[in-house]
Amino acid sequence: MLRHLFFSLSLASACLLTGCHNEKHFINDSDYRLKVENDFAEKKTILKNGNLFEIFNTEMTAQEKEALQFLYAYMPLSDIADNSGDFFLENIRLSFKIREASSWGKSIPEDIFRHFVLPIRVNNENLDNSRAYFQNELWPRVKNLSMHDAVLETNHWCHEKATYTPSDSRTSSPLATIKTAYGRCGEESTLLVAALRAIGIPARQVYTPRWAHTDDNHAWVEAWVDGKWCFLGACEPEPILNLGWFNSPASRGMLMHTKVFGSYSGKEEKMIQTANYTEINIIENYADKSSVTVTVKDDKGNAVEGANVEFKLYNYAEFFTVYKQKSNAQGQVSLSAGLGDMMVYVSNGDKFGFRKVSFGKEKTVEIILGHNVNDAYCENMDIVPPAENTKLPSVTEEQRNENDIRLHHEDSIRNAYIATFSNRESIDKFAKENSLKNEDIEGFIIKSRGNYAEIMEFLSNSSKNEMYKKAIELLKNITDKDLRDTPCSVLEDHLYNTPNDASAEYVLCPRVDNELLTPYRSFLQKEIPESLKSEFTSNPQTLVKWCSDSITVRNDLNKGGAPTSPIGTWRCRVVDSQSCEIFFVAAARSLNIPAWKDAVTGNIYYTDNGKTHQVDFEISETSKTPEGTLKATYKPIPRLNDPKYYTHFTISKYEEGSFKLLNYPENATWSSLLKNGLKIEEGYYMLTTGSRLANGSVMSNVSFFTVEKDKETKIELTMRDNAEEIRVIGNFNSELKYTDITTKTETSILSTTGRGYFVVGILGTGQEPTNHALKDIEIKKEEFEKWGRKMILLFPDEKSYRKFSPTDFPNLPSNIVYGIDTNNAIRNEISQNMKLSNGGNLPIFIIGDTFNRVVFQIDGYTIGTGEQLIRTINGL
Repeated sequence: MLRHLFFSLSLASACLLTGCHNEKHFINDSDYRLKVENDFAEKKTILKNGNLFEIFNTEMTAQEKEALQFLYAYMPLSDIADNSGDFFLENIRLSFKIREASSWGKSIPEDIFRHFVLPIRVNNENLDNSRAYFQNELWPRVKNLSMHDAVLETNHWCHEKATYTPSDSRTSSPLATIKTAYGRCGEESTLLVAALRAIGIPARQVYTPRWAHTDDNHAWVEAWVDGKWCFLGACEPEPILNLGWFNSPASRGMLMHTKVFGSYSGKEEKMIQTANYTEINIIENYADKSSVTVTVKDDKGNAVEGANVEFKLYNYAEFFTVYKQKSNAQGQVSLSAGLGDMMVYVSNGDKFGFRKVSFGKEKTVEIILGHNVNDAYCENMDIVPPAENTKLPSVTEEQRNENDIRLHHEDSIRNAYIATFSNRESIDKFAKENSLKNEDIEGFIIKSRGNYAEIMEFLSNSSKNEMYKKAIELLKNITDKDLRDTPCSVLEDHLYNTPNDASAEYVLCPRVDNELLTPYRSFLQKEIPESLKSEFTSNPQTLVKWCSDSITVRNDLNKGGAPTSPIGTWRCRVVDSQSCEIFFVAAARSLNIPAWKDAVTGNIYYTDNGKTHQVDFEISETSKTPEGTLKATYKPIPRLNDPKYYTHFTISKYEEGSFKLLNYPENATWSSLLKNGLKIEEGYYMLTTGSRLANGSVMSNVSFFTVEKDKETKIELTMRDNAEEIRVIGNFNSELKYTDITTKTETSILSTTGRGYFVVGILGTGQEPTNHALKDIEIKKEEFEKWGRKMILLFPDEKSYRKFSPTDFPNLPSNIVYGIDTNNAIRNEISQNMKLSNGGNLPIFIIGDTFNRVVFQIDGYTIGTGEQLIRTINGL
């Protein structure tokens, strides 16, 4: 109470000094304003290092000060540590300016503006100066439009800037996405939310943590338009709101989340309240829902308070946690979700239990803590996703045609920008001018896309400084996304401040985890006192101890943010555990100590005098965790000789009450990992397997086992057999004609394929579902070529074909023939003779034969298209 009184008096004094005592409040709800003041004061008390709150000495209005306090009270630690106060104040002023300038600004309620316009952060992206850039470029296009039309126009603008392409888990900033001209759905939706907020329209990112019916997740956008939240696909403009390719998949969803900046009390169902955001559940905007209450009991039937309760969806061959909560005094946790199945896992101490829960069929369930850690146990579960219940708004033919014309024009704008990227001819010229080998540098420059000038400058300078080979080694050890958004100055910081004989992978490489690359090396070499440098290099364990003693770990204060940079960590000294780990590795490498984070387990290691040590910040001295050997037998089921990791099975290790997934490479299989024995840390594990059926259901198996030090553990990898037999599911006239792209003449399916089976696909050029499908087919290139039959991929019209860029899919099978579906004859034939589960949305694929029988068909958004096609082909 005294602390709050002192803070209030301080605030009053500050207002007197700045003349703000007669000004309007930004937060008019006095109770909420008091909460923000208290939370802000607590944040200041926690973050004592680094002069992180110096901006509050700047002259500003009362509204600006309250808005700034709101941001600082709830922003993740990394935002405060890695960004200046001037950055946030400038963004606040831009938000206030656009609220006054826009016709819709005064109609937006205070709490909606506070949570959905003011915040810069959307999810876990790297922050940038996009708000100022977006206002300058976008505002002239929308200032005279209605709020509704401004939302649609903004999405068209975003489509000019970027299109969908898969990428790694680090979320690029909005400006980096524009520079690259593409991004995954999380980056596209971050771009659109940032753009809408920049013009003063409330917006939020919506995501399904995982689909229930197929292996993937997705993110899109909701915009607040004239008092209602409406949805749209980011960078995928439709003629109207509440329409996207994902209407059908979303109707089968089980959870839709949004993270709202700060403490938020809207009408939506609140799931989680953290120190940084409020997570709300908006499944009812997309699908039917029902609630289930889980009661956790011990083996004597007593309710257990404080038990860990995890609701899990089967996806990518694991049971992925989509909601986690502690049980209340009655041992209960409740959740509303779509009408399908989840696994619910509960734990308390070394006891755990789990069972399938069916939303819509069950209202209350009990789960007994009936298993002990180290019990050997297995169980089958049949998981059924929600049924499809698509609700599509109507679109007129005129609206559709006008939108298609705009999309084509926007593609041409984006492609004109992409055409400015460095090409093979310019790279060859650059290589000759700088005495570089074309074959060494071409791949890096092509992958850098809009960042090519920075990468070329880095390579040119390295050649001049006779550091070319070392520069190539550095580039080999960073990601494709790093090539797209890292400035030359950052790369040079690491190149020129690392010994020539240092390990490229464990010292020279600036990347540790999934953080944005920063120029930490020269900074740490300068800032770490010489006495500490000597201690750390002579005994790296003292660096571990220094991190433990000098850095305060507060995982609760960086929820939803990016990791704090090593520079920010040095200054702030209060970070989350991931940022602490990144700092340790960065500091070690800056002092020429080999260190790394293991990609599979997430463990941190360093080497000293040739010996590998595992880092534990809570233990003064440790060595690498003892290992045993895990070997699995597998009895093949039809059409599956070698199960794949993430597709058919995964392994998770028990840690502190939960099972943590081991992140083996995506190309790992049973034969490469488990057939001949896998070295793995001792501990308790869960093996999950699953066979997904055509309707989205999964026949799963979970088994639990213990791996002991220096011993071999033998288990069985059980893939439950898919009882569905390949059967004739429709008919298709193989004599239908299409226009061959190469010859420009009409020809028939039959004359192209000859007698036998074939694949026909109809593509939606540039659309995310089609891009996913083509990428999936690329993965199976060798198997399609071995099959040898023709695959005819058709475009709906000439315009769609011109939009297609084969270079975006360089590894498609060579037995593909491209064509145009003249007058939509083939698409209409499929639609009339097949039951299309997703309403005939593109892409459409069938496997048929020249006896006019169809044995396989999918349409719309489906993950694993290549895998499904090959599995069916192998069974013919």
